[in-house]
Formats: sequence, C-alpha cells, structure tokens
Amino acid sequence: MRVFRTIPQVRQELAGARRDGRSIEFVPTMGALHAGHLQLIRTAAGSGGLTVISVFVNPLQFGPSEDFEVYPRDLDADLALALEAGVDVVFAPPAAEMYPSGQVQTRVEPGPLGQILEGDHRPGHFAGVATVCAKLFHIVGPDRVYLGRKDAQQVAVLGQMVRDLNLPVELVACPTVREPDGLAMSSRNRRLAPDERREASAIYEALQAAASHAEEGEASAARLLSRARRVLDQHPAVRVQYLEVVHPQTFEPVDTVSSGALIVVAAHVGSVRLIDNCIVGTA
Repeated sequence: MRVFRTIPQVRQELAGARRDGRSIEFVPTMGALHAGHLQLIRTAAGSGGLTVISVFVNPLQFGPSEDFEVYPRDLDADLALALEAGVDVVFAPPAAEMYPSGQVQTRVEPGPLGQILEGDHRPGHFAGVATVCAKLFHIVGPDRVYLGRKDAQQVAVLGQMVRDLNLPVELVACPTVREPDGLAMSSRNRRLAPDERREASAIYEALQAAASHAEEGEASAARLLSRARRVLDQHPAVRVQYLEVVHPQTFEPVDTVSSGALIVVAAHVGSVRLIDNCIVGTA
C-alpha cells in the first residue's frame, strides 16, 4: 500500500496504473474508518482493479456550529485498517493541498435536491460535498466510486452531479452496514456516551417499525410516520430533526408509498447528530 499526500504524486501513481490497463476503484472517506468503510473497500477490491481511498476531513461541508474541530482523526489507525482491507493507494492530503488559498471561489451547487432535508438543516453542506467530490474525482480519475446508502441523499446529489456534468464515473451504492442492534455505522457513533449509544438504537427500531407496517400493506406515508414516531416518543433522548417518507430520487415528501420510497430521519442524541434511512416501498 502506498500513501500520497500531494496531488501530483497521486496523479503520477494512478497514471501508471492506467497505462498498465488497471481500472481505478475509489472509496472517498473522511477517515475514522469503521466497518461500513471497510465493506465499501472490500467491495471495491473485489473488482480486480486498483483500490484507492481518500482520507480527507473536508471543511467545506461543515457549518460554523458543526463538529469539524472534534471530528475524529487518526490517520495511523486508518492506514492500518486500509492495509488490512486490501487498499492499494491512499490519498491523504492536508487541507492546504486541496484548498491552497484557504478559500474556494468555485463551488458545485447541487440545486433543489441539495436544498431540502439535509440541505435545509445544514445550509451549504451539499455544495461542500459536491465540490470536494468533483475535485477528488478529477484528481483520482476513478472508473467506479463506492458510496454507502446510509447517506442516501448524498448519493442522490452526487449522482445528479455526475449526470449533469457528464463525468465519466460510475457510482456504486452499497448497503448500509449496521451494528448488531441496527444502528447504522458512522464515525460519529464513537462520540456517543454509553447511555446515549443505547438510546440511539431506537432510530433503527423506528425505521423498522415503519417498514414492517408498509410490508403489511400500509401505503399512507402519514400512518407509516405515525408508527415510527410512536417508537421514538418512547426515547426522549432521541431528538428528531426530521422524519419523512420521500421519493428515492427527488427526496420530496410523498403522501402515498410507491416503489423504492424511503423513510429518512435525522436526530440528535446528546450532542451527536445521526442520520439513517430505509426502504418502505417495494424496491
């Protein structure tokens, strides 16, 4: 496994791999690797191409009151896990390498899809995500990019960006990896206190309650949301920011569940903000 800190170095390395006829299989991360990341990496490695990850905590996607300063960072631990998972190349640039002037004058604005739900509660977040991913895709030049479905709206935003800008990249959305009690794997989970961690499992319990109700034939989004809220109301430590049934591409709320509809949730547990989703319509 080779580790690069500068753009010219990683470009030179990957150009050589392309000349050798190898595909570039890319997993963008902000580090603090966990089992969810490792599953993405193993999926990428199974393609037979060159497996590349980035480790970069992107300041553009954090708002002024968010957790950029306390976001977990341990590059040595990340490198050990990456090596074990089969990564060939790690691109771990400092912020000054990605944003030399400290400012970015040109940004990718994702449009209406980036203004609702996560975009509404975190203004500028998706512009930051789209901008850094556009830069990373340009630097790495991947054939395929592997993303987790936990961040379903982010996957949709990046898919729209790839289509709108005609980027020669295939996005591969992979299933959410969960803890034994169902909590979606996230780098932020490690910041939960033990009692908060126990309460956080109610998020998945609520999603499953709604999904089971849909499997029984319930098609009313309002009734599915009511079923989920009944679970969450039993856990006052879980402070819901939004809970909606949405269209899987537009993320606009729907009244009646149809194929592939998602129930999406964001909630605070203590000071930690968690998101999750699940399919409640027949996929």
